[in-house]
Amino acid sequence: MKRIYLDHAATSPIYPEVAEKMMSMMIESYGNPSSIHSFGREARRILDEARRSLAKTIGAKPAEIIFTSGGTEADNLAIIGSALANQHKGKHIITTEIEHHAVLHACKYLEKIGYDITYLPVDKYGMISIEDLTNSLTNQTVLVTIMYGNNEVGVIQPIREIGNILKDHQAIFHTDAVQAYGIEQIDINELNVDLLSVSSHKINGPKGVGFLYAKSGVKLQPTLHGGEQELKRRAGTENVPGIFGFQLAAQVSLATQKQKAENYMAFKQEMISIFQQHQLSFEVNSPSDGLPHVFNVYFPTTNIESLLVNLDLAGIAASSGSACTAGSIDPSHVLVAMYGKESDKLLSSVRFSFGLGTNFEDIQYAANEIVKVVKKVTT
Repeated sequence: MKRIYLDHAATSPIYPEVAEKMMSMMIESYGNPSSIHSFGREARRILDEARRSLAKTIGAKPAEIIFTSGGTEADNLAIIGSALANQHKGKHIITTEIEHHAVLHACKYLEKIGYDITYLPVDKYGMISIEDLTNSLTNQTVLVTIMYGNNEVGVIQPIREIGNILKDHQAIFHTDAVQAYGIEQIDINELNVDLLSVSSHKINGPKGVGFLYAKSGVKLQPTLHGGEQELKRRAGTENVPGIFGFQLAAQVSLATQKQKAENYMAFKQEMISIFQQHQLSFEVNSPSDGLPHVFNVYFPTTNIESLLVNLDLAGIAASSGSACTAGSIDPSHVLVAMYGKESDKLLSSVRFSFGLGTNFEDIQYAANEIVKVVKKVTT
């Protein structure tokens, strides 16, 4: 049976050449970058070069890059770290209803310890209202955290416009760019963001590593306590092999950025065409101008759990925003925000996402298999 992976938004396969070079580096350069002997200095050189290289990908200074264990830690450090460090200015935070749980749960934690959180609603396309954001700002607002591109439906928020609005406000501006980095062209100077989160395993790098861009002058209270690594902002011995692999993956990923976007848009159109040819009943939840690799589709009168299981049996790996546990399904908070709690789309939508190794032939095969599965499970 042919197996096709269409869940790259969840995690992506590592570039083979990156894995190979990481293995060599782990064997040959195993020093602690904080050690002063030659082994440590070699590790420090690798770390510094990776920091310079990754900073350049977003137009940042090397000292503005804080290496983390991934997107979740980067989001937590940005949100909790900045909120605690700036609580003397106020305890109001603005975010959206469709953020990743790394952001939402960090905000819920702050809510429990006395912070006031505004959760901006979105329209049926997943977009926030700039007017809502502006009206929500107060002289107590210390942080605005709004994701760049959504992981479930791919909607891209007006980050540049938000950055311009916040230029003259005390609030720190954070964006979770985990899904957008490597796909979208990102320049922190054009966006006017203060904090930006990125994760390696979304761009065909190793798992367990990411970074937080923190603009010079932005105050963060560390969320880990220990050594003085990362300019005292993030304790713990740096994951040098992972950071090295992250750097290599970013170089490859950004060099192929334009071609990937074109391919992914073509994949979407081909799937839509095949669905239409077979007169399949469906609606696309992802906006046409969203992230090119994320394709969320609603199949009326299907059950998402049954759909995903049968797709897996057919060799197609996909996912939804639902948490399927013990026979119960929690509706996607993103789709709830977009369509309301009573919408049929909540339990009949699936996300396909593209990446390394996905080709046109795979898409055609997968689309035809999806048609068979949908017709089989339609109630």
